[in-house]
Amino acid sequence: MLHTLSQITTLINHKDNTKKSDKTLQAIQRVGQAVNLAVGRFVKVGEAIANENWDLKEEINIACIEAKQAGETIAALTDISSLNHPESDGQITIFTDKTGVIKAARLLLSSVTKVLLLADRVVIKQIITSRNKVLATMERLEKVNSFQEFVQIFSQFGNEMVEFAHLTGDRQNDLKDEKKKAKMAAARAVLEKCTMMLLTASKTCLRHPNCESAHKNKEGVFDRMKVALDKVIEIVTDCKPSGETDISSVSIFTGIKEFKMNIEALLENLYFQSKENLSATLEVILERTEDFTDSAYTSHEHRERILELSTQARLELQQLLSVWIQSQSKKTKSIAEELELAVLKISHSLKELKKELHRTATQLTADLLKYHADHVVLKALKLTGVEGNLEGLAEYACKLSEQKEQLVEVCRLLRHISGTEPLEITCVHAEETFQVTGQQIISAAETLTLHPSSKIAKENLDVFCEAWESQIGDMSTLLREINDVFEGRRGEKYGYLSLPKPMKNNANLKSLKPDKPDSEEQAKIAKLGLKLGLLTSDVNCEIKKWEDQENEIVRNGRNMSSMAYSLYLFTRGEGPLKTSQDLIHQLEVFAEEGLKLASSVQVFLKQLKDDDKLMLLLEINKLIPLCHQLQTVTKTPLQNQVFLKVDKCITKTRSMMAILVQLLSLCYKLLKKLQMENNRWVSVTNKDSVDGKT
Repeated sequence: MLHTLSQITTLINHKDNTKKSDKTLQAIQRVGQAVNLAVGRFVKVGEAIANENWDLKEEINIACIEAKQAGETIAALTDISSLNHPESDGQITIFTDKTGVIKAARLLLSSVTKVLLLADRVVIKQIITSRNKVLATMERLEKVNSFQEFVQIFSQFGNEMVEFAHLTGDRQNDLKDEKKKAKMAAARAVLEKCTMMLLTASKTCLRHPNCESAHKNKEGVFDRMKVALDKVIEIVTDCKPSGETDISSVSIFTGIKEFKMNIEALLENLYFQSKENLSATLEVILERTEDFTDSAYTSHEHRERILELSTQARLELQQLLSVWIQSQSKKTKSIAEELELAVLKISHSLKELKKELHRTATQLTADLLKYHADHVVLKALKLTGVEGNLEGLAEYACKLSEQKEQLVEVCRLLRHISGTEPLEITCVHAEETFQVTGQQIISAAETLTLHPSSKIAKENLDVFCEAWESQIGDMSTLLREINDVFEGRRGEKYGYLSLPKPMKNNANLKSLKPDKPDSEEQAKIAKLGLKLGLLTSDVNCEIKKWEDQENEIVRNGRNMSSMAYSLYLFTRGEGPLKTSQDLIHQLEVFAEEGLKLASSVQVFLKQLKDDDKLMLLLEINKLIPLCHQLQTVTKTPLQNQVFLKVDKCITKTRSMMAILVQLLSLCYKLLKKLQMENNRWVSVTNKDSVDGKT
């Protein structure tokens, strides 16, 4: 509609003395009709919203009537089909009443804006209502005393959470502010992971009602979910609680960026800043570098280099201030050049400081993630739990606490060097997740140790450990994104490879409306999606083990993982896939990528001995039929069975991802074995060669 209005503006500005050809007159009429039709469709949607929301009905209806009147006025004024006929001399048109068109266009914009703002209030109201329903059901879950009652209430809770996820997912996609979008994503991630935790933690409490650690574990989940629910409402209502500080104020990179802008502004305006302000700003930045220099995990070399660069920045600021004061009294060319040189010098020093801070934080993070990649402590906690070993529990709980402190420290350092507000928010979210989940793993492990034969206590510990492992995996992604921003490669991340490209004059556009399954179907899809999301994490963990990230098998696997992740986002009501048609197209490409992977593995098979080929062949023989089955399902006409088709497709995708995990693991092990054998053969050959020469 806005595009059409811009066309009207062009027509309004058309010179009066220009002769109008038939082609021009027809174009004018088409534009007027298009606006009127678009307004008509818009008004129908607005009226439907009004009928469902009685408190806003009158306001929406008034705005809709105004929009309709404006659309009809524009259509009447642009109806110039009979303009060239003699009997039409007295007709009022766009050429005889430009003021009327301008008024109608303004009224249209005003009324459309009113409807959109009122519709936005409706969406906010829906999210708040949905949140309140979730909170009310959570209160009932907290007080429940029997398994039967718990199952009934949790079933209702699951449906309400799926509805809330879809509403907030739509809202997240609509947000233009990247910072708010990142905050919403973080809050929704907490709610999604905590839903599974709430299930197992509550069941454990019901099974072991007198166990203090079980109750502590459960309370932790409920508390975190309530905070996340409040955070969502803060974002959608744009109400920040009193006393909350903006996290960007503690970022070193943000501080350096603002400081550089201030000193560069001096070249244009010598009185832009005061001497005291510049000195104070730099001191605040350098004080924040103490997070690095005071950290027990920063190496001696990095610490010394940061301190050296900080001292250099202070000295160069003093030099800049000295030249600046001179330039205020002596306005000569040489002084101006000297000031410019002083600005360049301190800018260079701060750039070097940024590099050193980035190097320190990223190297520390990479080393830490590599060291904890095998999750030895988590495995030990699970083992001590099933053995009922309280001494072992105390030992490994202490080790997990140390690991948690290391990861929390790393998140704080990464926040300083993240480079963008959304990444800063992601760092804060990671820090909070490690802080909370670490304590919850210990309480879950304590419950299992006290009740070593309890299956539900074991399942509960597994869920919390999976959340920890998932966050470790997310840290690798975060580290890569921070590096991309720092090196100017932002936007080069592996994207959704199968998204359909926009097409002109697409005949199917009318059918591309978001599909809204009922609450029971949504719950089932969300459950399937959750399992798919966990499998993508497993695949990414396997991919990280490979040294050669450009290996064809790795590339195929990574592409499949990326596409599966977008399917997972679809089940949450977010991400780039908006309609069932988007989903089907993505699945077609996913199946093709699966067949490419099978071909890549078959090429690798030729390098192996017969004994090593068997396991891989078994997995390939499972994968290829699934790819063909998925292709068949995607080509089946939709008719009225959209949910059934989506359900089948996601189930097939999940099976393929499970096989992909096995294939990547097997290929990696066999490749290592092959390399060892080749190295052994080379060393033996070299020895024989030396012996021959002797």
